[in-house]
Amino acid sequence: MCRLASILIRSRNDEAFIGRTLEAVMAQECSVPFEVVSCDDASSDRTSGIIRSFPQVVSLPRPEGEYRPGQRLNYMIRHCRGDIVVFNNADAVPLDRHWLQELISPLLDGRADVVYGNQLPRSDAAYLVRKDNLRAFGDGREAARWRFFFSLATAAARRADLVEHPFDEDIRYSEDVEWAHRRPMRIVYAPAARVEHSHNYTVPELKKRFFGEGAADAVIFGDRPDFVREMISAALETLRDVRFLLAHPAGLGELPGAPVRRFVQRFYHWKGVREHVRAGKSA
Repeated sequence: MCRLASILIRSRNDEAFIGRTLEAVMAQECSVPFEVVSCDDASSDRTSGIIRSFPQVVSLPRPEGEYRPGQRLNYMIRHCRGDIVVFNNADAVPLDRHWLQELISPLLDGRADVVYGNQLPRSDAAYLVRKDNLRAFGDGREAARWRFFFSLATAAARRADLVEHPFDEDIRYSEDVEWAHRRPMRIVYAPAARVEHSHNYTVPELKKRFFGEGAADAVIFGDRPDFVREMISAALETLRDVRFLLAHPAGLGELPGAPVRRFVQRFYHWKGVREHVRAGKSA
């Protein structure tokens, strides 16, 4: 029996979204009482002030030291009270009053060990970002064919499990995937638990993200650098991009940049894997 759910929200410079997110969270209609726990990472904009305008929110002080995602998550888990822990990014805005109920129901009825929700693209999302969101989430059938897929941007798990199996505090990217992949788990996708969440990454941001994810994949899956495989992946994804843009003519202006975007993603993923493997050999 679940007596309380704790909704954990991490933030940093999220003034554009945090107010909408908290308003939507507070408006949830759920069979289980819930608390909202926030931890802001020294935002330099109005984020912390907006959070303070919601007196119901439990605000935790920022821990000392550099930000590491697993460390911050474990810290917040230790300081919440719920039997179920719900993770929701500050910029992931629930789209209706039933998001929370839909997200935790598979845990309440014993069907799942962890649940992740549906991330819909924002209205300003680039067409290729929309396409990527739809492939990764949507009805869930596409991601079910991938090697492994999980996202903590909006997700839920039992607190007892999270305490017994904490997040890795050393890994800097894909800490959610590492946690969910570490041991056999019943992972359930809840498509009706909908949030608005997407990013129009710049090329430098893509380089940083995919390099980090490549290094993490070397840790999680034991990946080895394979440049040919990465370039084949980039080419196949570009073909899917072309088909999607042809079906959505308003986005055809993105067509010239599609091969660049996919090359950057796969090249920097390869670099991340390679650098991690090299570092391991030299250690």
